[in-house]
Amino acid sequence: MHQFVCFVAVTPVQLAVADFMAAEPDYPATLPAFYQRKRDLFCDALKSSRFGITPSAGTYFQLLDYSAISQSPDLQLAQDWTREHGVASIPISVFYEAPPEQHYLRFCFAKRDEVLLEAAERLCKI
Repeated sequence: MHQFVCFVAVTPVQLAVADFMAAEPDYPATLPAFYQRKRDLFCDALKSSRFGITPSAGTYFQLLDYSAISQSPDLQLAQDWTREHGVASIPISVFYEAPPEQHYLRFCFAKRDEVLLEAAERLCKI
């Protein structure tokens, strides 16, 4: 339930965002550089890992190819790694009617730098 509530803006939040945008009209222009820096920080911290990395574009989610690590289904691996390593991911198969054959997990990098670096450190140990 939490995952779905996080991506929905109820009326009071929509009104607050409208007020913020009126007060800070240049804010949207700052977002591309802000998120690119976060993406680059996360990806750079994963360079010594066994994950395949192609930096994402236009999103605050990074796909990581785990095929060199495991052939397990993404849903199972996402659950296992959350429990075993304390790093949450989103299995991409949940977005498809028929699960893709690729071995990718989706990680959100819209986090504090310390959280991204800790997650990358844990992922590099896998």
